Amino acid sequence: MKITSLTKMHHELGAKMAEFAGYEMPIVYSSIKEEHMAVRENAGIFDVSHMGEFLVRGADALHFLQKISSNDVSKLEIGQAQYSCIPNESGGVVDDFLVYRLDEEEYMLVVNASNIEKDWNWISKYKPDDVHMADVSDSSGLLAVQGPKASEILQSLTDINLKEISFYHFKVGTFAGIEDVIISATGYTGSGGFELYVDNVYLIDLWEKIMEVGAPKGLVPAGLGARDTLRLEMGYCLYGNDITDETSPIEAGLGWITKTKKGEFNSSKIFKKQRSEGVTRKLVGFKVEDRRVPRHDYEILNEKEEKIGFVTSGTLSPCLEEPIGMGYVEKEYATLGTSILINTGRKNLKATVTRTPFYLREE
Repeated sequence: MKITSLTKMHHELGAKMAEFAGYEMPIVYSSIKEEHMAVRENAGIFDVSHMGEFLVRGADALHFLQKISSNDVSKLEIGQAQYSCIPNESGGVVDDFLVYRLDEEEYMLVVNASNIEKDWNWISKYKPDDVHMADVSDSSGLLAVQGPKASEILQSLTDINLKEISFYHFKVGTFAGIEDVIISATGYTGSGGFELYVDNVYLIDLWEKIMEVGAPKGLVPAGLGARDTLRLEMGYCLYGNDITDETSPIEAGLGWITKTKKGEFNSSKIFKKQRSEGVTRKLVGFKVEDRRVPRHDYEILNEKEEKIGFVTSGTLSPCLEEPIGMGYVEKEYATLGTSILINTGRKNLKATVTRTPFYLREE
């Protein structure tokens, strides 16, 4: 298994470690619920250095990215980031990712750890000769400091006014004495905060300095277990579960990042047709009237116990204290309030299609 620069530290902190996307990663330090609630109420720090980063430069970089991205990259100003997906040629999703505009002709793509090689190979097929692309994943470290106190905790480590960094914007500067840190107002938790991109050699120093100022204010290390429950409470898609090579972004409720009017891109004709004619299935959120957690690939049934879909993600929500999940159902069952059944194999659990996000943050 691959490791990050912080793997030894995670062991020393007593984290439960496991393989994730080929990396040995911390799943939980204390308990998923404790770490989850710390992020919702104070702040948590995640090592997400397993994520992939590609640099793209050149006069044709924008044209190239427009071809492989579902969103409209031309809308990005320098200092902005954008959520998007990489469509394949048959209406599915190769991966979801972030695009950062670093300079006039320079961008950074942040991709899922499990898809680094897959994405690189796919994107490279469309790269023109005058565009330079570099995989800097192995030399890049990434920490996510998430929660309502993140800004207060991090501000003492930089002269950059963090309150001036709007959502999905970033600045590059000195942070914790380290130069050229990308400070990005992005995250995967729905509780605000920042993601910090730094050269791997500075990662341990960065973690220690953040913990030094943050621990007295309630900052705790958080693992991938809490990262998953936090994102699911927000209804955020997880690649490999809620979106795959076989699912359309239109089906997944990601029409807002699928800009079919920007010009032609991979599968754009398929997405236009889905928009005009509709889709046969939709990704929905649901709550379970039981204490049993819905699991990935459980069948979803209608009230006549006929199969109408399948579960993609499920958990016991720490904030709501009830089981929640997402899954694909035939479109006629996607209406809010529809009663459905989750087939566990031994028992059918009553559930109701509900609005996402499941958790709404108090401002």
